[in-house]
Amino acid sequence: MTRPGHHASSASPTVAPSARGWWFHEALESAPIKPAPPLEGEASADVVIIGGGYTGMWTAYHLTEAEPGIGIVLLERDVCGGGPSGRNGGFVSGWWDELPTLVALFGEERALAACRALGSSVVEIGRWCERHQVDTWFSHKGQLQVASSPGQEGAWKESTALAASLGVAEEFVELAPREVQERCASPAFGGGALMRDGATVQPARLAMGLRRVLLERGVRIHELSPVGALEKGPRLRAVTEAGTVWADQAVLALNAWAARWPGLRRSLVNWGSHIVLTAPAPERLAELGWTGGECIADSRSAVHYFRTTPDGRVAFGGGGGRASWLGRIGPEVDQDPASIARAAEGLRRLLPSFAGVPIDAAWGGPIDVSPTHLPFFGTMRPGNVHVGAGYSGNGVAPSHLGGRILAGLARGIRDEVTTLPLVGGKRMRFPPEPLRSIGAHIVREAVIRFERAQDEGRPAGTVVNLVAHLPRKMGYHLGPE
Repeated sequence: MTRPGHHASSASPTVAPSARGWWFHEALESAPIKPAPPLEGEASADVVIIGGGYTGMWTAYHLTEAEPGIGIVLLERDVCGGGPSGRNGGFVSGWWDELPTLVALFGEERALAACRALGSSVVEIGRWCERHQVDTWFSHKGQLQVASSPGQEGAWKESTALAASLGVAEEFVELAPREVQERCASPAFGGGALMRDGATVQPARLAMGLRRVLLERGVRIHELSPVGALEKGPRLRAVTEAGTVWADQAVLALNAWAARWPGLRRSLVNWGSHIVLTAPAPERLAELGWTGGECIADSRSAVHYFRTTPDGRVAFGGGGGRASWLGRIGPEVDQDPASIARAAEGLRRLLPSFAGVPIDAAWGGPIDVSPTHLPFFGTMRPGNVHVGAGYSGNGVAPSHLGGRILAGLARGIRDEVTTLPLVGGKRMRFPPEPLRSIGAHIVREAVIRFERAQDEGRPAGTVVNLVAHLPRKMGYHLGPE
């Protein structure tokens, strides 16, 4: 029996053969790779990079652009792109929807500088793919934000109005319900807004392409080499189970795993995000009129995000996964059946014409969430350790910008990106453990219940409503407005 407004499916969501997800397997089939050897013995480098996702690899790339021949060792606990970089939704998105938060934190001029810098990264990723002949299915068609329930109507208005008042109205434009329907005729959609800085990629193909280019440039990549300790000093020492890297500079590019790193634990919480992928159904997309290539997100806090593929599939994700305990990344974050079921349910509610289309794969993984819902970059003591984290579910384009920032910090450069407002400064912090984990679990459950009630057009209840909005009342830029 289904709830009102929900649709049954003839196909139950099933977890992909590996936790890496469909993108990763598809990328390996199109371009197989030879594993990079684990670190053994001692090595020396100008820069050691810990983490082989987008942030670590873009940092290495920008370092090689600035200083060809620079000595870089990149250490990855798994395989490059095997974590969030290879299994995210593939949204290459700007920050114009975050403009009110950026202005509140940093002022109008610095907020605009951050948005413009990230907009440049959206374009540059497409150019990079062309330059290096990496077929990532890059498509720059904009991102559509929609209301998928009456309670979400107008959620974009503060951002679109602020963009207009700052002279950048074209970056984030409000759309009437009719204009939304012209782009995707979902019966659940109301009004919305279109952000010009929005593109899509096949995320694992991008990760694999980056890995290939770095190897061609002489970057020494060691996979299956988790770092157990980073001993600080004028000369840094990164220690793995079988080897050591000595370096002048270090970059921590750990994504969700940074939540357990000393000095970063109160800067992040982790929770899961899960995706279901349909079988190809281009005729259903044509019926919806969703053929323009826009990626779409609704206006929830536990956002639904969805995009198409060249063969007519829909990848549909939901950010309503479980919170991690003490920053640990385990099955409850990676492969949560309840979160996968909610993603499938969201797909059927928002795109009911896909109710009978089989779901070919489902997968999940952690996202690293900061108190501001924005990433942060900076330098840690003793001054030669640099970090970037906190992408909060939007990391594909920001990691490219983050790589530029971290490469500049590692080289001691002061320029237009290393002086952006997201670099340095005092970071907002979450409560200490165990309050951080307990609070994250309680608030996350309340947000899920609150937004489910919105979807179903019923009151959420006083306690659920209060707890779901508690982060905002405490000064964090998280949760429902």
